[in-house]
Amino acid sequence: MILDSFPVFAASTSWPFIVLALGILFIILAIAVFRFHAFIALMLAAILVGVLASTLPGDESRNHIINAIELSMVEFGVTAGKIAWVIGLAAIIGLCLMESGAADRIVRGLVRTLGEKRAGWAMMIAAFFLSIPVFFDTVFFLIIPLAQALAFRLGKRYLYFVMCVCAGGVITHGLVPPTPGPLVMIETLELDLGFAMVMGIMLGLPAGAFGIWVANVMDKKYKLGLRESSMVKIADLESIVSKDDKELPSFFMSMMPVALPVFLIAFASSVKAFGSGEAGTFYSIVEVLGNKNLAMAVGTLIAIYLMASQKKIKMGPLWKEMEGPIATAGTIILITSAGGAFGAMIRHAGVGEAVQAVTEGTGFSLIVLAWLIAAIMKIAQGSGTVSMITTSGIVAAIIGVGGGGEVMALGYHPVYLFAAIAFGSTIGSWMNDSGFWVVCKLSGFTEGETLRTWTVLLVALGVFGLIEVLIVSTVLPFAGG
Repeated sequence: MILDSFPVFAASTSWPFIVLALGILFIILAIAVFRFHAFIALMLAAILVGVLASTLPGDESRNHIINAIELSMVEFGVTAGKIAWVIGLAAIIGLCLMESGAADRIVRGLVRTLGEKRAGWAMMIAAFFLSIPVFFDTVFFLIIPLAQALAFRLGKRYLYFVMCVCAGGVITHGLVPPTPGPLVMIETLELDLGFAMVMGIMLGLPAGAFGIWVANVMDKKYKLGLRESSMVKIADLESIVSKDDKELPSFFMSMMPVALPVFLIAFASSVKAFGSGEAGTFYSIVEVLGNKNLAMAVGTLIAIYLMASQKKIKMGPLWKEMEGPIATAGTIILITSAGGAFGAMIRHAGVGEAVQAVTEGTGFSLIVLAWLIAAIMKIAQGSGTVSMITTSGIVAAIIGVGGGGEVMALGYHPVYLFAAIAFGSTIGSWMNDSGFWVVCKLSGFTEGETLRTWTVLLVALGVFGLIEVLIVSTVLPFAGG
């Protein structure tokens, strides 16, 4: 073993903390300083943690370094097996929603239903809904032209509309699967997918409403007017405003690719929870249809049908257009699976037991700890997804999930740790975050304006979310979950 030359360190109770610190430091330096791809950085960090661990499961007579490498690869494969199919399908749904005009139809329908006085709510809800299957960056690309068109028609409130889109998109990006970050967190913390989806939505909506209030305050303070962006010029906005609804799919069908999988998964979880696992034909059908892999496949088929019917594309060219999002999904799967491997190696290194020993009896809130770790990781290296999957691995090790042993008694459902990580990962978006530049360039804001608006909004949402989770976990602990 590599630590044989340093028995004092290997035997030290502080060694797992040193291993954890070195693993996190390696990720931060590799991504933020040396510009490693996140996949490579996370896999190397997983191997590094395994090499530095005092013991690892498996054959003790085997070379420790080889064991660390092989175990990291096994854990990578375990995570990929749980998430790859769902992430791939979510990428296809995202493409089809954009190309078919379904996303445009959803925004228009909400604005028409709520009225122009509540158009900010329509923008927030649309971004909230559309961020469930796809990354925030994609949703912002999708909705910002519509926000610009609305500001163009009303002649005011441009900053307000932009911030409403940001608030809705960021919240579900972290709280509601099958977006990769939440999906991996749920697998890592071994949560029920349907219950986590429902709780993510229920905790996210108040945060979204708070985001609208913050957007309104910012709009009154800064009064930023409509700007051109690299995506849409002001001269083009008239065509967006005047586009006929008949060219778009119906509102109901536009909602189905996302709403139906969420409903099927959540309904199956509810039947399982309240039906106590009763056998029977009905239960069996619900269980099959509510399986995340099948439910997402159903939503994907509807999305593909919408795209094919709207664009009148035949099967061959249709699947050709899927190559782009599938390739993107492949990169996301590599990153999220590598993050899962890192989290598993943290658990194998004994970090969870060490943290339990230090915090036991202190009364320090694990919810606050999870939020802090996620926030620090986000500020340091920029990626909210990396922050989520890394922090969830650390938290899973602390509470004893996935190790086959006894799980820590929390006094509340671990879904609140999931939510705390999600809110913590929104904190600190600045120049090292791709989302910062997406908002900056597509909205037409300067870097300073983006820091005063987008960055401040995310800090406000993250702090609000922490307070919300602390309150709700006390009032509704769901401790038996």
